[in-house]
Amino acid sequence: MHTTDVLIVGGGIVGLGTGLALAGRATVTVIEAEGHLAQHQTGHNSGVIHSGLYYKPGSAKALNCAAGRELMYQFCAENGVPHDRCGKLVVATDESELPALAELERRGAANGLTGIQRLSAAEMREIEPHVNGVAALRVPETGIVNYKAVSEVYARKITDAGGSVHTGTQFLGCRTEQDALTAETNAGPVRAKLLVNCAGLHSDRVARLCGIEPGVRIVPFRGEYYELKPRAERLCRHLIYPVPDARLPFLGVHFTRMIGGGVECGPNAVLAFKREGYRFRDVDLSDLAELAVNPGFWKMARKFWRVGLHEMYRSLSRRAFWHALRKLIPEVSFHDLVPAGAGVRAQAVAPDGKLVDDFFVCQAPRMIHVLNAPSPAATASLAIGRSIADAVLKELV
Repeated sequence: MHTTDVLIVGGGIVGLGTGLALAGRATVTVIEAEGHLAQHQTGHNSGVIHSGLYYKPGSAKALNCAAGRELMYQFCAENGVPHDRCGKLVVATDESELPALAELERRGAANGLTGIQRLSAAEMREIEPHVNGVAALRVPETGIVNYKAVSEVYARKITDAGGSVHTGTQFLGCRTEQDALTAETNAGPVRAKLLVNCAGLHSDRVARLCGIEPGVRIVPFRGEYYELKPRAERLCRHLIYPVPDARLPFLGVHFTRMIGGGVECGPNAVLAFKREGYRFRDVDLSDLAELAVNPGFWKMARKFWRVGLHEMYRSLSRRAFWHALRKLIPEVSFHDLVPAGAGVRAQAVAPDGKLVDDFFVCQAPRMIHVLNAPSPAATASLAIGRSIADAVLKELV
């Protein structure tokens, strides 16, 4: 039987960030069900190092993003991970969005962003000549990176410090004992003093396999992307975002220059019919059945059905997606767009139908469960990992 101080379930960037924070301070074992690390949320996002502009001051998102952003830049610089603190514009395309833009500016200042600037239409076009709008915020702290590459360095450092990382290892359940717990996996049992659940899209299921009622259910939302053809990449120099809908934890369709080259456009946000539903035709009947008996899902659906239908229409219609992009850059041609990848966001939904907006972590005897860690979790992964590690070490004393 494999023994360890801490068993981490999930080999995404939050699980690996937690393992890195514990490495050398406790024995660490990370297990990942997939054959490779960072295969889902970590490996399918647009690679933005978020500034912390959007989040409610004092929230876990705001605090961890502010700390994690600078830790991420430092980590990448020290470990040779390509990155670029390129900055972004958040653009109000008409005057009706100016109050929301002002609120973002207030939040940014409250969250400690020192370089944020309010720009006129003329000033923003000096930075992004092809953008359309009446005003913008310039946020120089934003950057880009490849989070899969970051995760690989995390994993290497964990193993260099004496920990272990196992792919192709599925968590099946556990039983707690007086001074330890035993986890069952498809690769055999693991005995640990403490378990950390960072299973992302399956975090609520892992909690239930541990005998814990998490109080939320994961609802998968697919975000689909296009890329600009090389001839159109000149239209976007940095990152260009719209003013987001304050009712939703999504940032809207935007333009992102990628660290490996090219410009990504998106994502939208549609209900996925499978927890790993990266394509419209990806359907899992058991996942759908779980949604069908989830009262929180139906309450959410009743509240946001109009938004959901619009997002679904944009998912099925490249022309509708194109029209959304043209609000920011009118020169983008329909023929400039090439279908790209997709990601699935693990969104926790409460029993009353509310979308859980902040990071959500709960503790039980010998267990810590990370039940909602959407964007900016990748940016904040080092800060989140350190806070979880502190809680783990207190339990191990």
